[in-house]
Amino acid sequence: MSENNWNEIIGGFIAIGGSLFLLLGSIGLVRMPDAYNRIQAGTKASTLGTILSLTGIIFIFPDWFGKLLLLILFVLITNPVSSHVLARAAYYTKVPLTGITKVDKLKETLEVEESRKAHLKKVRIQKEEE
Repeated sequence: MSENNWNEIIGGFIAIGGSLFLLLGSIGLVRMPDAYNRIQAGTKASTLGTILSLTGIIFIFPDWFGKLLLLILFVLITNPVSSHVLARAAYYTKVPLTGITKVDKLKETLEVEESRKAHLKKVRIQKEEE
């Protein structure tokens, strides 16, 4: 077998692996209990699946390396950022968490920030009275 055939075989297996991650991500979208878990499952699987699929294409078409590398970098940067924005928007529009959620770190952080602001306001008022 020539080197080109081996590259196509390796690229095909890597692309199939990426497709499997995309499939698992879509199954995760159906199985997860709330919007936040769905966002997380979909983002991780789609990011890895897309990167693996594009890497497989790089093996099959090495001339496209530069373009596909830019696509991989674009996906690597934009997928996590967009999912973060979606999750924050869902949180601030009060999309409910599932009943089995035990920890809400964002709520804890926001409560600490509010108490800190209230404390600073109290200190400022006391300074003005002096």
